[in-house]
Amino acid sequence: MKKIRTVILLFQFVLCVSLLQAQELNSMVTDNYGREKLLGEVNREGLNSNSFKAWFQANYNGYPVNEEAVEASKDLIRDYEITVFLGTWCGDSRREVPRFYKILDAMGFPEEQLKLICVDHVPGAYKKSPGGEEKGLNIIKVPTFIFYKDGKEVNRIVERPVVSLEEDIRKILVSGDYKHRYFRE
Repeated sequence: MKKIRTVILLFQFVLCVSLLQAQELNSMVTDNYGREKLLGEVNREGLNSNSFKAWFQANYNGYPVNEEAVEASKDLIRDYEITVFLGTWCGDSRREVPRFYKILDAMGFPEEQLKLICVDHVPGAYKKSPGGEEKGLNIIKVPTFIFYKDGKEVNRIVERPVVSLEEDIRKILVSGDYKHRYFRE
């Protein structure tokens, strides 16, 4: 009987530690001014909740997708994984991320190949996420859309597109000679 209790207690301890280490999806916090923000890994559901819903839906619904550019890229994009770093506190992220989602939807991009990470903007955690996913990725502006193929970074769109999201995506996927607006050789 003692052995069974010991095994159960050990199992419960391991489970609790695992749960504490696992990062919660769509983790929302309130800043010192009472404003909500998401931190860490999020998904569309998180962006469509609470105070984020208004700007997400307005920018998603109000964006007219360039169907011609989408058509030129939609077969190629399925070979990629995309990681997006954003701040729900950031005007550029609020504008570009919903538009990006709408373009991906028009392309039929599999949502399981998209990862979104919300970073903070407070001193000591500026452009950092609770899980440290940004480490080593040179996240200088948000949003940053990083395109990966076969596990390797191919290119990125930083803060806002050079021409348009559709054209910048097309250039990344088709020609490979895209340079984001902060590119330095």
